[in-house]
Amino acid sequence: MNILLAVDGSPYTKKMLAYLAAHDEMLGTSHNYTAITVQPALPPRARAALGKETVDSYYAEEGEKVLAPVVKFLGRHGVQLKTVTKVGPVGETIAKLAESGKYDLIVMGTHGHGSLGKLVMGSVSTQVLANCTVPVLLVR
Repeated sequence: MNILLAVDGSPYTKKMLAYLAAHDEMLGTSHNYTAITVQPALPPRARAALGKETVDSYYAEEGEKVLAPVVKFLGRHGVQLKTVTKVGPVGETIAKLAESGKYDLIVMGTHGHGSLGKLVMGSVSTQVLANCTVPVLLVR
């Protein structure tokens, strides 16, 4: 199975990884894994003031902060994965990659860093569900 792990470094990402580790059928060498983190785009004025090189460096650093612990955790479980860092609207970007990458499953937490206003599911998980035909496993 080709599995896309949507991660943002929040406590729900940690819960999602713990869920995978506790379920042998989900975590193993028989599956291919890709971890994606999406950074919201900085406002145009900020991008213009900072310059392309600084903005690109910022996005790369933020992506690495989120992905490095995921790579380390899954590596301890014998899982190698590809990593992807994107910039844009988070839910829509995850859904587009899932569709274009021919993934069989998306695994993500129900909430992320911006979940204060949503009680049942975070806005990103809602957007992924609304914009994607790939099955989604939400971990709460």
